[in-house]
Amino acid sequence: MVILVVEDEPLVRIFIADFMDEAGFKVLEAVDADEALTILKARPDVQAIISDVEMPRGSMNGFALARAVREQWPGIGIVMTSGRERPGPDELPDEVVFLAKPYLPDTVIQVIRQMATPQVIEPQVAQSA
Repeated sequence: MVILVVEDEPLVRIFIADFMDEAGFKVLEAVDADEALTILKARPDVQAIISDVEMPRGSMNGFALARAVREQWPGIGIVMTSGRERPGPDELPDEVVFLAKPYLPDTVIQVIRQMATPQVIEPQVAQSA
């Protein structure tokens, strides 16, 4: 599974990329939302992104990135993270997971793996009386 880590703090980005790589994911990295969108346009194999909310450089924050990704690539899973900002009502698109920092690496790994696992809904079988 190919994931994109979007984080402006180099040490945090390296930490996330390292533990995701160790968990078996192919990891791409971006320093801001603009670079993330460029990578997504060039790499149709990206299946999920993990993004910080606050990214002072670039033209948009993580919430705006999540909306752009959901609009242009609806099949990509999205995990948003922040140590300060919390999403308000209607700030994040449906099915975007928000994790407050600090979080455990295993939590992110589990969330990403759940996004990659097809959710099968068994059809209801009508019972005859």
